[in-house]
Amino acid sequence: MISADNRNREGFPRRPGIIFMGTPDFAVPSLRGLIEYGHNVLAVVTQPDRPKGRGRKVAVSPVKRVATEYRLEVLQPEKVSDRQFCEVVRGKRPDLLIVVAFGQILKDELLDIPRWGAINIHASLLPKYRGAAPIHWAILNDESKTGLTAMRMDRGLDTGPILLQEEVNIGQDETAGQLHERLSGRSGDFLLRTLKGLEEGRLKEKPQDQASATYATKIDREMSLVSWDQPAHTVSALIRALDPWPGALTTLEGREIKLFSSRVLGEERLGTVPGKVARQVEGALEVETGRGVIEIRELQIPGKKRLVAGDFLRGFPLEEGTVLGR
Repeated sequence: MISADNRNREGFPRRPGIIFMGTPDFAVPSLRGLIEYGHNVLAVVTQPDRPKGRGRKVAVSPVKRVATEYRLEVLQPEKVSDRQFCEVVRGKRPDLLIVVAFGQILKDELLDIPRWGAINIHASLLPKYRGAAPIHWAILNDESKTGLTAMRMDRGLDTGPILLQEEVNIGQDETAGQLHERLSGRSGDFLLRTLKGLEEGRLKEKPQDQASATYATKIDREMSLVSWDQPAHTVSALIRALDPWPGALTTLEGREIKLFSSRVLGEERLGTVPGKVARQVEGALEVETGRGVIEIRELQIPGKKRLVAGDFLRGFPLEEGTVLGR
């Protein structure tokens, strides 16, 4: 076993043998960047193929599709820290693990194998928003900025020392899906800059301020129900944070309606009725909240297609004065 101190003394290898670990679309630009830049990718580790969708057809991960396209070896263990899989990794003699949105917790037995250790690309400005859903929570909390962090992994949950960070402004009406795409698009270049900085000895590890840490727990459907008595900015933030998945929900006479693509029209309006449809204008629905009004531009009946407001309202009219959430 090689300690972190010994790894630091050895220095970063000039052309490290890399095992890449990732699963969803977010990780694809990082893997493509490594391949197209000419890095030595020994193998790609991704989650096992799973049944997906209504038909429950077995689907491969986006990372596996890219790895197969470039004829890289693909490994798909059920548990990456099982001893048998660790032996497979050890046999490849990697210098470095690179982990981007992989989907399993890595234990010491695996992290101790590569000579230099493991780098993780995380979609927040650590120590804020450690955990599974940093993009969703940045939107949910109405943050004005977030970013990417490259860190050396340790045994904690996103607690390792920081190597590099890049700050990214969040648009006023940006959804979690839109922010996901922007951060993913930047992640490949960001990873390459991290590796270049390590190779040239320009990056120094910076311990995280543990006292400033916040956590981004996994998003689930139980968070979806809109409380219309909240202020407009809170309601809009929930809708944008759950767009595209799982979608914010409201009800009308026992039927569920999913809400997407919202923005605050103003919180200065007094005498509002929470959940009241104020008016329909230019293909959007204006709804009153506990303080102020929001605009909703897309809606969906669960099990049906997501539609722009104009098309949705032609098939499911919501007259002015209708009160949602009842």
